[in-house]
Amino acid sequence: MAYYSYIKSFHLIFVITWFAGLFYIPRLFVYQIEAYYKPSPDKEILGKQLKIMAKRLWYIITWPSAILATLFAIWLLVLQPAWLQQSWMHVKLIFVFLLFLYHIKTHQYFKQLQSGVVRKTSNYMRVWNEGATFILFAVVFLVILKSAINWVWGVVGIIVLGILIMLGFKVYKSIRDKNSKV
Repeated sequence: MAYYSYIKSFHLIFVITWFAGLFYIPRLFVYQIEAYYKPSPDKEILGKQLKIMAKRLWYIITWPSAILATLFAIWLLVLQPAWLQQSWMHVKLIFVFLLFLYHIKTHQYFKQLQSGVVRKTSNYMRVWNEGATFILFAVVFLVILKSAINWVWGVVGIIVLGILIMLGFKVYKSIRDKNSKV
């Protein structure tokens, strides 16, 4: 198993690039939604460029990274099947399942915006942008601590993190609204 470290490294690299895509795509959605409400010709120029950027990010980075991270993860589990007997791995796999649900829902938003359909607000997408953050925190702590018992404290930490992010979002929104009136 001399190649185990290489497989693990590739898995980690593609997890990082997958999350990079999941962190950035909702920001592009925010900009697309805001461009949609701008007057012509800004609406058309920005809309076209943002669609191209989102399409390239989604299909060239995010989806391939998700697939490759998953394939390398399966390979790691084949090499280390004992992990499937550990409770922390069960909890981690639940969070990975939630990550795929988040990815698929994000894909639906992507398809809507690529079609010029705006059903969500830019503020909604700013909040949606934090979904991957919660999952990332949970998975990193599970993998590092390798303890399903401590995941209860991790969930409490994630809730506190969520509250702090929402408070930060509200403060940022009020500052942004105040500055737009000036």
